[in-house]
Amino acid sequence: MCIRDRVSTQSTGSLSFSHFSPEMATDTTVEDDKKLFMSIGLDEKKALESIQNKKLRATLREVLNEGKITADGGCPKELGMLLYQVATKYPANALEHRPFLVKYVTDGAIKTNNQIQAAFDALKPLGGAKVVVADFEKECGVGVVVTDKEIEDEVAKIIVEKKDEIQEKRYQFNKGVLVAGLKKALPWADGKKVLAEIEKQLDAVLGPKTAEDEKPLPKSKPKEKKDSVPTTQTAPTPVEAVTLSDSVKFHRPEENYQLRPEILERHLAETGGQIRTRFPPEPNGYLHIGHAKSMNLNFGYAKKNNGICFLRFDDTNPETEKADYIRSIIEDAQWMGHTPYRVTHSSDYFQQLYDYAVQLIKKGKAYICHQTAEEMHKGREEMTDSPWRDRPIEESLKLFEDMKNGKIEEGKATLRLRCDMKSPNPTMRDIVAYRIKFIPHPQTGDKWCIYPSYDYTHCICDSIENITHSLCTLEFEIRRELYNWILDNLEIYRPPQLEFSRLNVSNTVLSKRKLIKLVGGGHVSGWDDPRLSTIMAFRRKGYTPEAINYFCEKVGITRNASHYPYSFLEECCRQELDAKVPRVMAVLHPLLVTVSNYPEGQTEQLVIPNHPRLPEHGNHEIKFGRQFYIDRSDFRAEDSKDYFGLAPNKEVRLKYAYNIRCTEVKMDAENKEPVEIVVTYDKENTNKPKGNIHWVEKSTSEQIEVRLYEPLFLQENMADAGDDWLSTINPNSLQTIPHARISLSTYEAKPESSRFQFERVGYFIVDKDTTAEKKVFNRIVTLKDTFHGKK
Repeated sequence: MCIRDRVSTQSTGSLSFSHFSPEMATDTTVEDDKKLFMSIGLDEKKALESIQNKKLRATLREVLNEGKITADGGCPKELGMLLYQVATKYPANALEHRPFLVKYVTDGAIKTNNQIQAAFDALKPLGGAKVVVADFEKECGVGVVVTDKEIEDEVAKIIVEKKDEIQEKRYQFNKGVLVAGLKKALPWADGKKVLAEIEKQLDAVLGPKTAEDEKPLPKSKPKEKKDSVPTTQTAPTPVEAVTLSDSVKFHRPEENYQLRPEILERHLAETGGQIRTRFPPEPNGYLHIGHAKSMNLNFGYAKKNNGICFLRFDDTNPETEKADYIRSIIEDAQWMGHTPYRVTHSSDYFQQLYDYAVQLIKKGKAYICHQTAEEMHKGREEMTDSPWRDRPIEESLKLFEDMKNGKIEEGKATLRLRCDMKSPNPTMRDIVAYRIKFIPHPQTGDKWCIYPSYDYTHCICDSIENITHSLCTLEFEIRRELYNWILDNLEIYRPPQLEFSRLNVSNTVLSKRKLIKLVGGGHVSGWDDPRLSTIMAFRRKGYTPEAINYFCEKVGITRNASHYPYSFLEECCRQELDAKVPRVMAVLHPLLVTVSNYPEGQTEQLVIPNHPRLPEHGNHEIKFGRQFYIDRSDFRAEDSKDYFGLAPNKEVRLKYAYNIRCTEVKMDAENKEPVEIVVTYDKENTNKPKGNIHWVEKSTSEQIEVRLYEPLFLQENMADAGDDWLSTINPNSLQTIPHARISLSTYEAKPESSRFQFERVGYFIVDKDTTAEKKVFNRIVTLKDTFHGKK
């Protein structure tokens, strides 16, 4: 059964997948294709390797056919290598635009590696959408002519900038730094001309080589002993929490330790010494406050150092990934104020990952294993070898190809890395690199039926993207040895992995498993329930991205276990909202007040400030009349010395209005509760009472629903709650008040964007449940911490 058949039997509903079969590649002979592939510049070995990969064989033939390249005519090698890149790296989601790109390549409009990568980046986000030619050509540098004089001037400029270092190191100076600088300044320049000009001007500055220049570079690090655990050269991790705005400092890219000096030189030549980070979420859930800290670090550190940050989806498990998660993650990242340099997927590199796996098999560093998951787990625990660990390399190569071509059943074989089964580090005990899953992938469809594991994929993707700082939480520290082992055995660039403690906030959970249980069990209304820790929940609750980022800045980066009170997060939010949010008056529990000495049928306009301490925010108008509402909490039937609200025969000030004195209380005969207060008012405000209460005029105020949120759990440290964690849910985490009243005056109340401070009450946002008939407000945060100690 071929891959197509295996996968299509599992496809249901409206899903549609590309049904490519490897057999499509066999309509020509090996000799025909070898001649064709060698005609574009591939050597015989590379041509035969391409033929052995049936999918690549078919794709490369298609690309060459689109470019009208024949075996007899061939093409220049430079052009052939660009077409080979199209065959191996072109984004699968935009295949209908591939002939469009091929024509640009064969016409000579796109002729450099930089241009071809820019083309991939330009076409991938389009998918099947129409290409805007002018935009495409601009992004790819089509028609841009870089003159020899421009190259000469730019080289001279960079050499002047680096002159002191060049003269100090002479011919041992890393020319890759200059090449990278030129690539950044003149991205569309001819690489050969750039290199030639650099050589020419360096010779002019340094003169002939001396005997001293011929001496080899000193080794930057002693060679590691065979039995020692490899380590990554990193700067010391800060002990104290620090913020990105001041003292977060890591190593410089040129200080990255590599297996060989030329690996670092090549990396610097490709990146120009630029800081490169990545935020790599798995698209199997929604982002939470812990991810906010990671985004703040990765995007923030890159931005602070004029670098770039990739948003890379670690999509190696098609069983758990959904398009909605991808959409939500991109949306949350953008809302948080982060702009990725590029959005990538691990699946973009599936072909390269497969090719690297073949390399490891050929080097005796990987093998096909038939142990069950249970047998494998037992063997790794007991440090005993798999019976297939020493199988012949050719046998593993054949079986790995059979896995790829759908000839082996799911669960019957895996590719394992041949690390060290006796290692004290469990991650080094021959972890699985590939497993069989006959499940279509959201990005690649049914092209693959084997998928790489996270541990195998993550480090290679970091290397491919030339990441300079692989920042991750401390639970990945144990994986650092494996991370380095894979890259060193492939002899490719090794990004340094740097770990920091994960964020823990009191009275909430960040575990994906627990969040799913809360949502699935109906304990909350959904993933954006404002009591959850997800980014979308904080967004609905009314937190701003600035408030969340400010919190992340304040908690800083440390290797020490960190646990922060929820009240600290709320205080960061208060500080962010205070100067920005306009003030309005609202009463949550309305109590009617009638002014007996105010004329019936008459009202007056009062001008009140939008922000009492910031006059530049302006003013708005409200009405005052014979009847208005105060909050029930601001009235007592019996007065006391420590109470400053309204009571019988007591005077208080109405905010922005007049003094009133209670002269009569009308009670509900059944419940013995006040239903109306009768007062007189002093238009001159003769006295200065201690009490100052808020109010809303009856005829111009409107009824609203208010939702008061508190932390979801009574338990502060949820790690201590154990398996009975659901029993610690706070029964008062949501209180709904259906009949509150507000005086919005001229303000527009837009769902999920309009925020207000209800004076003397707290900060609120208009909820998405708002309709034309009913406005709904969520409490963002109280004016001060009222939850602490309430258990």
